[in-house]
Amino acid sequence: MVKVDLGKILKKVEKPARYLGNETNTIHKDTNDENLIRYAHCFPDVYEVGMSHLGSHILYNSLNQDEDVYCERVYAPSVDMEEKMRENNIPLFALESREAITNFDFVVFSLQYELCYTNILNMLDLANIPLLSKDRDEKCPLVMVGGSCAYNVEPMADFVDIALLGEGEQLNREVVRAYIDWMKTDPYKNGKTKRDFLELVSEIDGVYIPSFYEFEYNQDGTISELKVVNEKAPKNPRKRIITDMDAIEYPEKMIVPFIETIHDRIVLELFRGCTRGCRFCQAGMIYRPIREKTVDRLKGIVDNMIKNTGYDEISLSSLSTSDYSHIEEITDFLVDEYASQNIGVSLPSLRLDNFSMEIAEKIQQVRKTGLTFAPEAGSQRMRDVINKGVTEEDLRNAVGKAFQMGWNSVKLYFMIGLPTETYEDLDGIRDLAYEVIDIYRDINGGKLRNKFGVTVSTSTFVPKAFTPFQWHGQDTQDEIREKQKYLVGRLRNGNIKYNYHESKSSLMEAIFSRGDRKLGKVLLEAFNNGSKFDGWSEHFDFDRWMKCFDVCDLDPSFYAHRERSYEEILPWDHIDVGVTKAFLIRENEKAKNNELTEDCRWGCKGCGVNVNDIGRGLC
Repeated sequence: MVKVDLGKILKKVEKPARYLGNETNTIHKDTNDENLIRYAHCFPDVYEVGMSHLGSHILYNSLNQDEDVYCERVYAPSVDMEEKMRENNIPLFALESREAITNFDFVVFSLQYELCYTNILNMLDLANIPLLSKDRDEKCPLVMVGGSCAYNVEPMADFVDIALLGEGEQLNREVVRAYIDWMKTDPYKNGKTKRDFLELVSEIDGVYIPSFYEFEYNQDGTISELKVVNEKAPKNPRKRIITDMDAIEYPEKMIVPFIETIHDRIVLELFRGCTRGCRFCQAGMIYRPIREKTVDRLKGIVDNMIKNTGYDEISLSSLSTSDYSHIEEITDFLVDEYASQNIGVSLPSLRLDNFSMEIAEKIQQVRKTGLTFAPEAGSQRMRDVINKGVTEEDLRNAVGKAFQMGWNSVKLYFMIGLPTETYEDLDGIRDLAYEVIDIYRDINGGKLRNKFGVTVSTSTFVPKAFTPFQWHGQDTQDEIREKQKYLVGRLRNGNIKYNYHESKSSLMEAIFSRGDRKLGKVLLEAFNNGSKFDGWSEHFDFDRWMKCFDVCDLDPSFYAHRERSYEEILPWDHIDVGVTKAFLIRENEKAKNNELTEDCRWGCKGCGVNVNDIGRGLC
């Protein structure tokens, strides 16, 4: 393959370093080797976002362990770069080799956010790869997807050859190794087809082939039946997990970008999974069971990452970082070992009920990072509904400790539009914000310093697949706007800053998070009419999307706002994530009664993972 020539265009686009490659710690292999399997790891957003995604670094490092596999990075070119590429007939290319991905063996997308779907179609189009799976022959790359949105890949099913369910380090390599063995048999000269390969890998745990399943529908648009149309395909494809977190590779030579990205720092993953059981949280359900790295393993990782990157901040990452069972030990080590080198530590995910003043005092020795707490809801009733497991007293204690230690501001994060929410619950958001001001005054002799401030942020609840709230509809646009307007009036104070998320994009997220295969034609229509970068407000065109729904004769409210019954067949019901539907129903019923479910670290709650072959973790 020939390198693409960027000489004519790089000087004409914003941030040309996005497209250069050759950053510190990138991996290069001989692309003239005919036996080299080419794997394009594509992140459907701009470089700065994709380079901040830990999972991409993990897969890049893992796949390149094999000498006969070359994993390269591909990001969505920004609008100005795309324009120049199309003008000059430059196809989408991989950063490391700067070769077009059109003839790679695998083109693989990370599905992290529903509003990136049109970017995937745009990237395939830029690569001159047919958009629909049925239109791609044996000469085309295999198009795979993975990530959290792959658990309900149905809106993307028409465009995808293979969906990978679960954690990808071992799973991706198994699929690629199967392909290597397959190609050694010279299959296409011997009468085999792509379908034969898909049948082969469908037997690998964690592989889902959408084309091997068909849906039939009732007159009202709901699903009447799911049919498995290939005898090799499992009835219930199930996710894959890593059982031994110490045994897997970690990107100790993380790529260091030339330009500033969303997260310019070392990311140290402590564990996977979560035991809290928040009923709105998809990640907390699909990533079960909890599996931790040992402190010794973390020490080895972080020491190598510091030597190999030169970063001056270590971010401790997990769904609920402060729940790590050795959190004090690891933070003590990091501060004691690296503070003298001016390397700071940050804890981006803090819970109100286990905020440790001792840990906070430790990590602020190098630099004081911001504090963000997530009560999620304003009233105790609402926090019980969502099973948040924190109280107003937890908030008072946490912010009180923070202000005593010298912090002058905090951020509070909430959701609005949650199931059973009332305006009294919204008043609770106001009450908590004003209580934080009162706590600050009490600690500081009745005064508010110039630097003091409370930031209140609200996002719109989006019902997600595989959560207890998957049956609930989202509030309508009018309902959300009224609630936002109500809070604007209640939070009018010089010391409070109120931010809220655009509800129109949340509607689109809800549509596709609970969507079925019929949405594929809407995606295609939207792409053909110019939709891309829908996660960016300056590019998102809501009216265009609504016109596309009209053209395709589909009702957005059917997907986003409709309450669903337990008897309805959901588009993702056939996927096995370990957590059972019976457990999700029990949790939803408990939510209706404002009942809490205790953290499952203190006793099994019967979610299904503990008795499933998927793995026991720390259950």
